[in-house]
Amino acid sequence: MRNRVGIVGFGQTHHRSKNTDCKGQELISIAVKRALESAGLTISDIDAVVIGNMDHFESINYVDMWSIDGSGGFMKPIMKVTTGGTTGSAIGHAGFYHIASGLFDTVLAIGWEQNSESDTTAAISTCFDPITEREFCGGAIGPLAAQYTAYMSKYGATEEDAAIVSVRDHKNAAMYNPYAHLRQTMTVDQVMKSQYISYPIKLLDICPRTDGAAAVIFATEERARKIAERPAWVLGVGDCHILVHVADGIGLANLPSLERAAHEAYEMAGVTDPFEQLDVAELYIPASTAGVTWMEALGLCEEGGGPRLIRSGVTEMGGELPINPSGGVLATNPIGATGLLRIGEAALQVMGRAEDKQVEGAEVAVATGFGGCFWSDVTVISSRPQLD
Repeated sequence: MRNRVGIVGFGQTHHRSKNTDCKGQELISIAVKRALESAGLTISDIDAVVIGNMDHFESINYVDMWSIDGSGGFMKPIMKVTTGGTTGSAIGHAGFYHIASGLFDTVLAIGWEQNSESDTTAAISTCFDPITEREFCGGAIGPLAAQYTAYMSKYGATEEDAAIVSVRDHKNAAMYNPYAHLRQTMTVDQVMKSQYISYPIKLLDICPRTDGAAAVIFATEERARKIAERPAWVLGVGDCHILVHVADGIGLANLPSLERAAHEAYEMAGVTDPFEQLDVAELYIPASTAGVTWMEALGLCEEGGGPRLIRSGVTEMGGELPINPSGGVLATNPIGATGLLRIGEAALQVMGRAEDKQVEGAEVAVATGFGGCFWSDVTVISSRPQLD
């Protein structure tokens, strides 16, 4: 890489289940305007744009061209990124590499989704093989349910362990994040008594479908130091898309792709002891069950130690390693933007600009993305351009 890369701006919409005030271009425009304002920049300061969403959800092709009125990308190089559920995090990584390559000095990365204009379950279900997968996958929830069933069988985890994750993330959204889609507190008992969607996942265990957008501005070290008093430095990125069919992941108790992506990002960043070196995490947890099963893949606990970690309280606000101070995906899920939100929220933490959800003394953060056939992306962000 030719350049160190800093994040200097982040903006997002106020998220909701159905935004009747805005069309897609307008959602994009709001996020872009807020990101530019946060960095003290104008669109003329942007050299290139990366944008993406789950384009087959809204049935909009060539979103890179269709969105120009919102993105401000007129007469600028634009890259479209669409990688399923990892679209948002992949957009962030594309923005990072645009800068790291030396091709551009300042890049605007945009993710968005207007889920109220789509049928998410139908779109995902029809991606599956009609003979071998469609009957039991039935959208995004079935594979996640099958994974937690395997994890419970192998390690003795319970539905209540997952309910604790749901309570934690919803509480954080309600108390600290005015942009969140779902801002409601709940108890473990309420989660446990909510309706099953696909055993063992219940209604209050699963993320919503959200209308919203996010934008992150990346810059070279020279530009970043001039723009931001305290840039957020991208120290490491990792990606792992290893499965071709969703059925290939059925029966897996853990998430090998996240383990590999984390190893790649940690090695690049110089992270050798994740639990000790990370101060805060913004994790793509689409169902509360994933907040139990994927912890060891990130090196935060021993194999099968997810329940112990969650029940210990260390992942709560005020704990040793707070997870999802923003409320995460369980509270807000504009799919094409969801992973980019994790990167933006992690950047706010190490920049000391997370306001009510600020983790005191946060210097190193990790953000993750998830999607498709159990794919994973990992980003390590720090207040320092390199770890000691």
